[in-house]
Amino acid sequence: MELKEIADALVKGCREGHEVANLDRLYAQDAVSVEGMDHGNGRETQGLEGIKGKHAWWDSAMEVTRQNVSDPMLHGDDRFAVLFDVAAREKESGTEMEMKEVAIYHVANGKIVREEFFG
Repeated sequence: MELKEIADALVKGCREGHEVANLDRLYAQDAVSVEGMDHGNGRETQGLEGIKGKHAWWDSAMEVTRQNVSDPMLHGDDRFAVLFDVAAREKESGTEMEMKEVAIYHVANGKIVREEFFG
């Protein structure tokens, strides 16, 4: 897949709630995910299975009440950025939160190999 195809597919999946289904299709097996803050497990998650685990945790712990996802912003032929504006409620406590993040995705050989979240 070309960069624009990957970027468009990722954004469409996020907007339609198909983030997890997109992981096998868009991410390399050895992809790395880097969070802006350490939430107790380190900032980096290695490998597709680890990234799937992050998504599973989020889906089990949080209810998204609002999500706006920007169109992808391409940078050269190997990166793109997406802006996320999310409101969520922690399922266990009911605590509500809002967050804005910039995500930078690095692409090689037709797959996302690295994602970095700033927020």
